[in-house]
Amino acid sequence: MKRTSSRTPPSLQEEPQQSIYRTRFHITLLPGLGTMVHSLPRALFPILLLQVPMWGSDSFEVSGPSEPIVAMLGTEAVLPCYVTAAVDMKNVELRWFRSQYLEAVYVYQDGMEQAAEQLVDYKGRVELLKDYISEGRVAVRIHSLRVSDNGIYWCFFKQNDNFGEATLELKVISLGSGPRIIMVGPEDEGIRLSCTGKGWFPQPEVQWKDENGEKIPSLSEQETQDDDGLFQMDAFLILRDRTKGKVSCSMKNSFLLQEQTDTISIPEPFFPRASPWRAAFAVTFLMLVVCLSAVVFFAWREKQEKKKLKEVKDAKQKEVTEKEAIKKELERRKNLYLLDWKKANLYADWRKEKFTAVDVSLDPKTAHPKLKISENERHASLEEEDYETKFSVLGRNCFTTGKHYWEVEVNKETEMKSGTRWALGICSEIVETKGWFTENTDKDFWVLACKEGTVMALTSKSESLSLRHYPERIGIFLDLENGDVSFYNMMDGSHIYSYSGSFRGNIHPYFSLQGVGTSMSICSTSGQNENVPRSSSQTSVTLPRNCDIDIPQETNTLLYKK
Repeated sequence: MKRTSSRTPPSLQEEPQQSIYRTRFHITLLPGLGTMVHSLPRALFPILLLQVPMWGSDSFEVSGPSEPIVAMLGTEAVLPCYVTAAVDMKNVELRWFRSQYLEAVYVYQDGMEQAAEQLVDYKGRVELLKDYISEGRVAVRIHSLRVSDNGIYWCFFKQNDNFGEATLELKVISLGSGPRIIMVGPEDEGIRLSCTGKGWFPQPEVQWKDENGEKIPSLSEQETQDDDGLFQMDAFLILRDRTKGKVSCSMKNSFLLQEQTDTISIPEPFFPRASPWRAAFAVTFLMLVVCLSAVVFFAWREKQEKKKLKEVKDAKQKEVTEKEAIKKELERRKNLYLLDWKKANLYADWRKEKFTAVDVSLDPKTAHPKLKISENERHASLEEEDYETKFSVLGRNCFTTGKHYWEVEVNKETEMKSGTRWALGICSEIVETKGWFTENTDKDFWVLACKEGTVMALTSKSESLSLRHYPERIGIFLDLENGDVSFYNMMDGSHIYSYSGSFRGNIHPYFSLQGVGTSMSICSTSGQNENVPRSSSQTSVTLPRNCDIDIPQETNTLLYKK
């Protein structure tokens, strides 16, 4: 399948999630390529890549196989990706990931593998097939397939300002052992049979048949999964017809349509009769089954206890090791960031350490008469049906020097309707906020605005910004010493926009609303809004996706603005 894009990609520091703000692309399928790649030997894979046609560089296309890639458990699978563009190895980023961007199966960036971003489950099991990467043909091979490898993958390609992604599906198959038919004993005027199979994935279809091939419905079926995700199937049948003493049980993989069968013949004397020996036979048989079951159970329990003790010990050791590794990595990245944070649009939480948190409050004296201000002067809302007027208010705070930051929630859990608009940022105390006025940098306004869901930087030309997520909680970082004001999405730590230059006069926080239902809430320095309902989710800044740093000189490539 393929997806195309010719616009500037969103910031790769943002974690992609399934939401209405995520960019989607058209998909074009390469028929049959998935199953061909799976079935070919390694040596023929480069030849296969040469046969895939390339399109012109006018359009940027990323594609994958149209059919699921099928592979057996414990073997290997090749996940191909095709890009219709000439590849510059110095600027290309390749990424295979699962449901989220940071769930990386394999990452290739800056001319090398980025192992630090790779999920633990895939370390040492994935290799890049890049013989033809300069032509846009590339794949990864996953070794020692597990049940957890089954599912959907995304292939992401980025070069310069163009990017695209395609989806691939991997089907991991295990045919398992069995089935095996066991005669349990007499029951309900017949003989109870059980059919058991282990180690199947996905769950197999079970079917009983008589000697003429006629299907017999199961009395009941039970399925369980072991720690590796493999299925055990137990199907039961009560056979009452003495003429059908020969029956078979088959288990079939629903995807490959391959099945395994076991057959049992039951002589007529085994069927229960009206005899005084019937009760004795049943009791004797039951006691035998109980004794055998007890022996098997105690042996199994002892084995499981030993296995659990080992798993708990291994898990604790692994957890300690991973925590130590994460702590060291975060400390290393933070130290790199703090070396030259002024040139980096990353890590909003770490940036706070260089700024003074300010408790901003609204100044009712500067508010439009129709703007509703809360008693604690932290919340502003609008209920008037006037879509032409800007209802503005300034903050009480006045800044002349230093570094300051504050956070604002905008239209929290409220849909941006037609005609609605909000704007926030800073302005000089000399600006005019009454009547009809313009908010842009030429008029000493340095603000971020959102009109009907589209976020804009109000420069002299009003730039529309392409963001992956709607910013419900915005951090404003004001650096008067260096003439910079930056806006961050505090829900995921991503950078939104920065103004640079000189600010004239005293600087005040600025807010404006338009349209019924718009609102703003200023967060306190402790991160909680007073008298304003809010969700239970807390601000959590995640690490940017392309922030893997292995040597100090990478400070220049990762922390500096492009």
